[in-house]
Order: sequence, then C-alpha cells, then structure tokens
Amino acid sequence: MKYTQPVYRPPYEANTLLLQVTVGCAHNKCTFCTMYRDVKFQVEKIDQVEKDLQEAQQLYGNVKRVFLVNGDAFVLSAKRLKEIAEKVHHYLPEVEKITMYSSINNIKHKSDEELAELAKLGIGDLWIGVETGHGEALKYLNKGSSIEDAYEPLERLNKAGITFFYGFMFGAAGKGKGIENAEANAKLINKVKPLGIVPTTLSPNEGTQLAKDIADGTFELATERELFEEQKKTIELVDVPTYYMGIHIINSVSFDAELPKGKQGAIDRVNHAISNTNEAILDSVPERHSI
Repeated sequence: MKYTQPVYRPPYEANTLLLQVTVGCAHNKCTFCTMYRDVKFQVEKIDQVEKDLQEAQQLYGNVKRVFLVNGDAFVLSAKRLKEIAEKVHHYLPEVEKITMYSSINNIKHKSDEELAELAKLGIGDLWIGVETGHGEALKYLNKGSSIEDAYEPLERLNKAGITFFYGFMFGAAGKGKGIENAEANAKLINKVKPLGIVPTTLSPNEGTQLAKDIADGTFELATERELFEEQKKTIELVDVPTYYMGIHIINSVSFDAELPKGKQGAIDRVNHAISNTNEAILDSVPERHSI
C-alpha cells in the first residue's frame, strides 16, 4: 500500500487500517505545527486508492475500521469522499466506520445534505483539531477559523449523525491563562457534545512561529503546575457524557476516563501526580519533543 511520509494517526487508531487519500495538510499554517511543513498538499489519485483497497482485501481479513490519511482528509469534497467510501465498502464489506482528521473549515464547506449522506456511508468519529475554545489563543494558533466559526459546524455534524472527537491542547492560551482556557474549552464541549475529548499539550517544535515567539519573549509557556490545574479544571467543568481520551505521550499525566461518571477519579489522578512531582519541576516548563 502506498504511504507518503510522514504519516500520522491518533494513538487510538493504532489497530486501524490506514488508507492514503491525501498527502500533507491543506492548511499547513498553524503557529505550533511542523508535522507537514515540508510536504506539498496533494490529493491521491482515485486509481491508487482503489489499488490500495484491492491490496488490503488480499492482506487483511475482517477489517472493521479505516482511517483516511493524511493531515485533514475531510478537506476532500463530499463527492470524492462518497466515491472513496463506496470503494471501501466494495472491497472491505465488513467495515463499520471510516474516520479521518478534520478541521472546522473542512466541515463548513459541506452542506447538511452532504454530511447526512456521508454519515450513511459510515463516515464518522472525525478527529477534529479545534485546539482551544479560547478566542484569543485560537487566533494566535492560526487555525484558519475563529471560535465563533466552531459552534455551528460541530452542531451540524451532530445533526447529520457524524460522531466526532474534540482535539485540544493544555497550555494553548499560555502562561497565566490556563483556567481561562479550561473554561472556554468546557463551554464549547458542553455545547457541542463530542463523542470524546482528546487533549495534548502545547509544545514549541523547532522552526515554528511558536518557538520563535518563545525565544523573543512574546509568548510564555505555562508551567507544569499550571498545566495540571488546567487539566483538573477542564475535567471538573465538563458536564456532558463524553470520553476523556488523554493517553498522548506528551501529556504530563496520561489516562482515559468516562465523564462525567469518572470525574472524581480523574481529578484524583491529577492530584496524585501533583503531590508526587518535585516542586521545582512543578514551577518549571519541562521540555517536550512532540505535539
């Protein structure tokens, strides 16, 4: 099967068949990200997609889930996604869910009727990198959309029957604004009711605008203590049924929890991490190597 490096997928899709339908990221301008910085965005030829599905049919049995790579495959038109989904079901008839990364803008460019049709074809569990519900922070991160833009598209997904995961970053608002960020994320989460919430932690990757801004003092990263407090506040404020999916290696304390049922247990885990972390580390900004 054809894969153009680099290829990324969520940790939770480790056992999912990866099918390349795009290369790189259509936006590729985020302040904090270098994942596809040197990769020219391209749409994979449909003949190649079909060839890969034929190979997958020969190699794997009983495939239930397919993840479309790369960076924001939901950028494809509804017509192209429908064509891909129909081919997936033709060659892999036991597939139940076709998932992928998405941005808010990818949703905005599809009609309600198109979204409903995609849902019927098994497209769902979209991994949406919202990154933050904090308007000022979102503007700085340069996602290409505002927080006002986020509510309607996410609610339209719910209306169409397309489940999604809300991806966000602890520390996205910077030093001294962790509680603000937690409150803003919880407000959006409680409104749009995602299937799961998926936190990572903001980190300065070399060559990003974020790294440059930290170096010249125009952006300050949150301390470890602030990140823990933001994590606790986010969990405390989320009141809708959802899954907290926090196992990303970059997070200071990694775990999964069912909310709101497991809220107190989750908060207790963070408190345990705080009490077992050296004070000097808590008041520092530990180096992180990945987004």
